[in-house]
Parts: sequence; structure tokens; C-alpha cells
Amino acid sequence: MSDQKKTILVIGGTGAQGSAVVKALAQDGKYEVRAMTRSAESNEAKALAKLPSVTLFQGNPYDEADLQKAYKGVQLAFANTNGFAIGEKAEIYWGIRMYEIAAQNGLEHFVWAGVDYGSKLGGFAPKYRCGHLDGKNKVTEYLKSQPQSPLAWSVLSSCPYIEMLSENWRPKKDKTGAYVFAVPLGDGASPVIHLEDLGHYARWIFDNPAESKGINLEVATCHVGLDDLVQTFQKVTGKPARAVRMTPEEYFANGYEPLDMDKKLAYGTDWSDRTLMTTGQNFIGFFYLWRDNLAKRDYALLDKILPTRVKTLEEWMRKSAYTGEYKPVLIDVARGNFPIKGQ
Repeated sequence: MSDQKKTILVIGGTGAQGSAVVKALAQDGKYEVRAMTRSAESNEAKALAKLPSVTLFQGNPYDEADLQKAYKGVQLAFANTNGFAIGEKAEIYWGIRMYEIAAQNGLEHFVWAGVDYGSKLGGFAPKYRCGHLDGKNKVTEYLKSQPQSPLAWSVLSSCPYIEMLSENWRPKKDKTGAYVFAVPLGDGASPVIHLEDLGHYARWIFDNPAESKGINLEVATCHVGLDDLVQTFQKVTGKPARAVRMTPEEYFANGYEPLDMDKKLAYGTDWSDRTLMTTGQNFIGFFYLWRDNLAKRDYALLDKILPTRVKTLEEWMRKSAYTGEYKPVLIDVARGNFPIKGQ
């Protein structure tokens, strides 16, 4: 095996995060990359299939028979589950099973896509409860109890994608033409991550197993607050902008994101599971984590691991030619999977 390329299975390979990881892993031909997708005919899958050293595996990541087949001939794995689709309880189950099946198939390194554990950081106060964060972190807590041999594990914990500033977090124009940033961060600051760099951090984990095994690498580009957004946007674009501060409850009530807050959030289920959270419960808890400054980052460590990373909001805005206008990021948003008022 030492003379052969290792193969990495990327579960959730066609999503925003998964695609970034696949691209970083495939950039120089060091690895063979197997991207798992429900549909090899989707636009996202077809784009990945054009990359060198990338092949598609069509299958359901939440089906044991498909997972067993996907792991055959694989040495490494990156697993990213979708709590929006399956709900917290199923995400915990499948995250653990993905690890166990990786062990059964003799893999060398299993990397779990984590996030900040808002509930734990907030002392499990109800205001921080967020199903799509908590589910992933309960898997992280499980992994921490596992040995590093024969199957090493690592966690790559992300945060809101900085690209969301062109989608759900984008500013809206008011009657005067000014751009209004109203993401409910209050006076807090949220860590955000540039997706391209997220992929490079995943690549570092696989390239450096001796250093990365057993760690929870919490990544970010920078922390941003509302004043940062306004000032940087005006500096980069020359357009007028202002901030509106409101609570997460007010943010959704005022229609800045027109979600059906009373509908259960697990679009791939029949919603009969009584443990499922409503969309409102989930995303209100999500925003309280960031606005209350519970999420920290070791930027000196991140600089050491990835010296070329984007380090500031201004750098990202200039790199991406940011205008504040809409650009799709999340597949679930583009496909209309989130419950919208009136639908």
C-alpha cells in the first residue's frame, strides 16, 4: 500500500462543505477521492466528476448496505452528515455507525465533520439548544472515547461559512438604497470560515496523521460582528450600509429569513419523531451561540497549520469580489428543502 495512492471516501461529497473538501483532496493527485452522492446526475456531482482523481459513488449515506459498499477499497474517510435532512437523533446514530463501519472495513483514519457544541459551551441552557449542532457534537464526544489504533480519528469543526454573506446572511437594500446587515449577532461576533480554506484544513489532517489524530481542529477565517460587516463592506464596495440589531426571535418574526418557524426541521423524514426540533427552536439556538460569543478560536494555531489562509473579512470580500448580492451556497437552500412560510 505504501507504493499506491490511498483512497479517501468523502461522505456528503456534493454539499458546500463536502465539495470544498473533495477539491482540496484532489488538487494534486496524491489521493484517489471517492465522493459519495445520492445522485450521480446532479449538477454538483457532475462538476466533481470532472476533477482529476475523483470518482463518484452513488448511494444513500444513511443506508448500511450502501455504506459497506462505499468503504470497500478505502483507507481514509471524511464524513459529513446532514442534520437538516435527518434530524438530530438520526445524525447521532449514523455518525457513530459511519465510524464503526469504517473500523469494520479496516480504514486507517476517520475524520468527522463537527461544529461548535453550543449547548455544552452554554452550560446546557435551553437558549443554546440547536439540533443540527448538538447532534454532530454528540458524535464528537463519542469519538473522544475511542482509541487511535487501529483506526485513528480526528474532528474538523467548522462554523458558519463566510460565503453565507451572499446567501441567507446577505444584506437587504432599504428604501434609500443602503445595504442593511441584520444577522442577529447583537454586539457579539461569530467565527466564519472560507470554504476553500476549510477544504485545505481537511487536507492537512489527512496529510499529517501523526499530528492530527485525536484532535478536534476548530477552524475559522475570523470572527465578524455587525459593525465589522458594515465598515468592511463600505470600504470594499463603496456602497452605503448600516446595521440593524435585533434578537434572533425578532429577526425571524420580521421576515429576514422567511422560514416556517413552527414546522419540524428534518425534511427527509415524516416528522413523526417527537424529538425533532422546530425550525424556530433550531435556528434561534444557533444564533444565540454566536451572539453570546461562546465560540472561540486559536488563530495562532490556524496560521501555523495554513499560513496561506484568508485571515480577514476584507481579504475575503476582495478575493470573492463581494457585492452583497445573492449567490447560492447551500444545496438545501437552492433546492428549497427548508420550510418556507406559505409553502
